[in-house]
Amino acid sequence: MPIRTLNKLLDSRNISFRSYNHSPTFTAQETAEVLHTTGYEVAKSVVLKIDSRFVILVLPACQQVDLEGFRQKVGAKTVELATERELQTIAPMCDKGSIPPVGNLFGLPVYVSTSLAEDEVISFTAGTHTEDIRMSYRDFEWLVQPQLMDFTSH
Repeated sequence: MPIRTLNKLLDSRNISFRSYNHSPTFTAQETAEVLHTTGYEVAKSVVLKIDSRFVILVLPACQQVDLEGFRQKVGAKTVELATERELQTIAPMCDKGSIPPVGNLFGLPVYVSTSLAEDEVISFTAGTHTEDIRMSYRDFEWLVQPQLMDFTSH
């Protein structure tokens, strides 16, 4: 179901993309390996609770979120990872841990790592452990309207 919803959104906006089916993966880094690419070319989504609202952070698979640095940059009192229960509420149609970075689908704002925005293409989960989407970063940016920010560590 997630891939159909995402495909419908991309098609309705006339966005060119490719979808990939692969053996099940449970981390973005594993997905990069299965797709024979680097962890810099596959994006992962991290859902955070900032004070009392949720946001999606999008960063290269091989990098980590600097939670304290992000908290300071957005001027929040608290920043924490969303719980599994909260993720199920936000994206019930997605496999556990496979939320696409398209905040439009969930009514959530999106922050993208400046390092990811330097690439011409972006690859990310389509909402399952076996399906990924690859599209131009420019189209992704036009669709999602993310805020660019440096919030990663290696």
